Amino acid sequence: MKVSPIIVTMMASLYSRPCLSFAPTLLSSMTRQYGASTKLFADAVTTTSEEAKAAPPKKKIRTRRILSGVQPTGSLHLGNYLGAIKQWVEFQNTGEFASAENLEGEEFKEEENVEVVNENFFCVVDLHAITVPQDPGDLEEATLASAALYIAAGIDPKKSKVFVQSHVSAHSELAWLLNCATPMNWLERMIQFKDKASKAGTSSVGVGLFTYPILMAADILLYQADRVPVGEDQRQHLELARDIVRRFNSEYCKGGAYKKRCKKAGIPSYPAFTEPEAMIVKAGGARVMSLADGTNKMSKSDPADGSRINVLDPPKVIRDKIKRCKTDALPGVEWDNPERPESTNLLNIYLAVQPDRTREDILEEVKDMKWGDFKPVLAEAVVAHLEPIQKRYAEVRADEDYLRSVLKEGADAADEIAQKTLKAAKVSMGFSVPK
Repeated sequence: MKVSPIIVTMMASLYSRPCLSFAPTLLSSMTRQYGASTKLFADAVTTTSEEAKAAPPKKKIRTRRILSGVQPTGSLHLGNYLGAIKQWVEFQNTGEFASAENLEGEEFKEEENVEVVNENFFCVVDLHAITVPQDPGDLEEATLASAALYIAAGIDPKKSKVFVQSHVSAHSELAWLLNCATPMNWLERMIQFKDKASKAGTSSVGVGLFTYPILMAADILLYQADRVPVGEDQRQHLELARDIVRRFNSEYCKGGAYKKRCKKAGIPSYPAFTEPEAMIVKAGGARVMSLADGTNKMSKSDPADGSRINVLDPPKVIRDKIKRCKTDALPGVEWDNPERPESTNLLNIYLAVQPDRTREDILEEVKDMKWGDFKPVLAEAVVAHLEPIQKRYAEVRADEDYLRSVLKEGADAADEIAQKTLKAAKVSMGFSVPK
């Protein structure tokens, strides 16, 4: 598995900025809101000049909305969990992002005197999953299992909303509108489509694989994200989303006729979409590589199940996979030697499943170990880390009424936001919208 606009009325000093992040199988978003004028707030509060000088400056409140998701294809593996879901949980509980830079390499910093209120949405992106053929008999269970794993891994429905992407129709509806407003040659430049199509053959891949970057753009734009955390491999897709925003806003959101349409529909005459800015995420989460090849990422699509550790693998399976995983013939275990990618990968995993430890601490422990010594120690650490998640997963998945109620509540909350953006896009294009 590998995560859009909103219009909310707030007081003059309240405004919001969303944030959304994506990866080929992972999506994630931060939101803008339309605030009241500063004059309205000034009229509401009366102070003397002496009081104003003595009183500390009032904090502005920013609502930051995060939307992330993973595809429900195959089993969630250790790379999905450590590289994505574990970070979602940490953000949910701390409100802090992993360090990220903009396209110019400058670090993002929060403004002073601003209080950030977070709204978290985590979805199972089943619409993205069907860009390649899925077994209809497996898709529903895979979707529910993925949602149950989110909760088992620490996503708290009291703090975050969990939903299924296809349960919010605005995602696919906006994607169609953007499909009709996006030149085909923009999509022909997408490197990931070229790579996947060359492997499968263009005659056997569906149109959805060609156009899925537009669905990804719709996911971002629905929640008015102005900053989007992405990995380096998703930079091109974010640039496509930015191009789509510029083209759409220029084509449909200007002039007196546009303002009249907005007034008639009872919505603000702002441009329909916010242009997102890239946040190039540094290595905040673990980059987990294949057990069969330390130079390739761990992947659900790899036909060799032994190349990955699935989150729900039984302890014996985990031990066997680590015992058989690829290593080298060199003595000892070491980090960051480009000639020893498997050594670095296994140490990264060992560190990631023991978050209270440091690299220095681990290096001291393993400095005299051989592979035969280290692999069993690594296996037990992974088993111990995943055991409580597996236990909680079994509890959540066994209570399907509870799971479906969580998904319904999440979909309703997401739909309320997404429909406002979809309406703005429809009004911009001249559609007749219901009152």
